[in-house]
Amino acid sequence: MAPDRVTDPGIEAQAPRPIRSFVRRQGRLTEGQQRALDSQWDRLGLDLQGQARDLDALFGRQAERVLEIGTGNGEALVWAAEHAPQRDFIGIEVHQPGVGRLLASLAAKQLVNARVYCADAVEVLTQDIADQALDEVRIYFPDPWHKKRHHKRRLIQAAFVELLCHKLKPGGLLHLATDWAPYAEHMWDVLEAQSLLANVNGPRGHSPRPAWRPETHFERRGQRLGHGVWDLLYRRKD
Repeated sequence: MAPDRVTDPGIEAQAPRPIRSFVRRQGRLTEGQQRALDSQWDRLGLDLQGQARDLDALFGRQAERVLEIGTGNGEALVWAAEHAPQRDFIGIEVHQPGVGRLLASLAAKQLVNARVYCADAVEVLTQDIADQALDEVRIYFPDPWHKKRHHKRRLIQAAFVELLCHKLKPGGLLHLATDWAPYAEHMWDVLEAQSLLANVNGPRGHSPRPAWRPETHFERRGQRLGHGVWDLLYRRKD
């Protein structure tokens, strides 16, 4: 798995197993990543608290709130926090080395408008995020789970998208990106069926890469190999 690809995708909703939004992948922490976790977690990390967070109190201000699910190595979140200081950002990632690298980058740039969970996205959304608390949700390059028997593990499923809709404010934006054409088709199937969402570019439409999403090393490598990239933008209806 490339380091900047989402590392926590997939919902398995088959009873009696609980819904989860990821398949955990272990990785060895570098000394720098462990040091960042030890020194920055209390300031920039978030533990599940089991009740809706007061985001104004968390960030010490009122601002637009953006949630990125599956931050990978944190490249996109750090870039966004640096280039949109008027907004607050929350990242979710289950891969500890990626969280350590993200924390180190935030600290190095002295960014105060971002926080990160090392947890399951479904648990964060259901336990800690109030309904209509978010202005935007971003999910960049989730694992496409290529084999048909693994499609049930894909993050973008009807139940998960419905949960996201409840957390978005009316008019809020859901931004997905993928470099795998069959997964783009799957995303369209799921999102177009959700009555609370409207495609910014019309039915089964997509956008050029928006200015707020930085191009990643993984993406550039894929384009050199002839891969396409699809950015899907949906608004939460009133």
